[in-house]
Amino acid sequence: MRDDLSPRGRARRGWLAAALAAPVAGGLCNGALAGAQVEEPLADAVRSVLSAAIAERAPPKASFDTIDRRLAHLRWLGQMSERLKRRTADHLTRVEFLQTLWYESSRAGLEPALLLGLVQVESGFRKYAISLVGARGYTQVMPFWSRMIGDGNVSRLFHTQTNLRFESDTNPR
Repeated sequence: MRDDLSPRGRARRGWLAAALAAPVAGGLCNGALAGAQVEEPLADAVRSVLSAAIAERAPPKASFDTIDRRLAHLRWLGQMSERLKRRTADHLTRVEFLQTLWYESSRAGLEPALLLGLVQVESGFRKYAISLVGARGYTQVMPFWSRMIGDGNVSRLFHTQTNLRFESDTNPR
């Protein structure tokens, strides 16, 4: 076969071939997938709190001890809502998601930006995302958590507050 590519074109072809071969050479095909996660023991207190979160269906209501904190929350909510407008067009859905994310991250002592970044990376802000190994929802929670904490109904992992709480409570900081 005749190679009519320029030196730059041949270099690009080499980089592409190397990039395509990297997962195989790096052992990605040897079981380094997310499906290899194992069930971890949970403290009874964590299990009971998460079980209660599954039963709740309404978005949480935040409370503030000062007006300055409330104003800071409202500014954050406005800025993040504007940024997510392309990904979630419906205003009410977007605001409820952001309020729940802020509530759950604050409750767990995490920066809201950290949990927001995790959602972006894990699901691309898709509530009903399911990975190849079965992880579900915004934060890609593995189904075994619903067996350990709830009634085994994995569809509950699509509930926004449940999904965000599982992620913030089950991962060590």
